[in-house]
Amino acid sequence: MELLTIITLLALAQYLFFGAKVGMAREKYNIKAPATAGDETFERHYRVHYNTMEQLIGFIPALWAFGIFVGEIYAVGLGVVYLIGRFLYANAYVADPSKRVAGAMMSGIPTMIMTIGGIIGAGLAYFT
Repeated sequence: MELLTIITLLALAQYLFFGAKVGMAREKYNIKAPATAGDETFERHYRVHYNTMEQLIGFIPALWAFGIFVGEIYAVGLGVVYLIGRFLYANAYVADPSKRVAGAMMSGIPTMIMTIGGIIGAGLAYFT
């Protein structure tokens, strides 16, 4: 479970990093709180941060369920793919939002695999 904890905390650290990027963009583009619009680059950083928060809601429980009921090392591998995908998504979205698809898929597909695998694994554990 130590590796699942590390991946979970890395995902949270990544989310905090993206939040810091929003703060820096807010300062750079002079967007006063509570505004969330006004400069396109700021808005892109804001959307990356917000979308990452949305993804974490599914990623973290899926990671743990898959790790417990299917295998920790497989969950960690998929978690690393997710983390790399989020960075690719963030970089692409800020540069050109139309190029975000590869990063979005690279972070979304592992979550889907772990969600389905976690459900199946937990169901098999319960019924056997």
